[in-house]
Formats: sequence, C-alpha cells, structure tokens
Amino acid sequence: MKLRFNRWYFILTVLLFVTEVLIAAYLHDEFIRPYAGDFLVVILIYCFVRSFIQAPAVPVAVAVLLFSYLVEGLQYLDMVKHLGLEHSRITNIVLGNYFTWADILAYTLGTAFVILVEKLRTARKPEVIS
Repeated sequence: MKLRFNRWYFILTVLLFVTEVLIAAYLHDEFIRPYAGDFLVVILIYCFVRSFIQAPAVPVAVAVLLFSYLVEGLQYLDMVKHLGLEHSRITNIVLGNYFTWADILAYTLGTAFVILVEKLRTARKPEVIS
C-alpha cells in the first residue's frame, strides 16, 4: 500500500457523490433511494480510498465492506441515540438511524460489483513482455 493520488478514482468519487446527493434530495421512492443508494455508497467509499491509496482491489473493497458493516452494526445498537445525537440531521444522514438486513445485502452486492469490475478491468490490460 502506498499513497498516490489517482485522478480517475477521484473523478468517480465526485460523480458518485453527486449521484448520492441527487438520490437523497430528489428520490423518495421505495427502491432506488434505500437500496441503490446503499449499493452505490460502498462503491463511493471504495473510489474515495483508491483516490489516495494504491493497494490491491480486494483488500480495499473488503475493508470498505467491513466499515459499512460496522456502521450498520452501530445502527443496530442505536448508537446515535446513545451519543445523544438523535436530533442531528447530519449524524442521522451519515450514520443512519436504523438497521436493516437489506442494507447489509446492498453493501455486499456493491462490494461484489466493485471486485468484479476491478477483476475485469485488470484482466483486459495487455501483458508487458520484457
């Protein structure tokens, strides 16, 4: 693992962040906002990490997934309320306020998608013969 800025992942991070904000602000449906948003958030976090850290895809993706599980676990424990921050809109948006297994599934599928795309992307790179 080494620190190195990657413009491509940073551009993806910005695009995904804008997409997440638009979903949160304008979509109030029962599928895209709750499920696609959670699917995309792990991809967003992955791209953000890869914007600054050069490391193998799978360990970074798994770390992002574990972080997502941690946040969901904190929701299960009602941590926002225990911290006395239940009236903070920002805290409720960032940490969430209720646990669902569907979120766990969405995070897992988003991470699987990242790993699949990274495997396909690296498989398409031509080998350098020396």
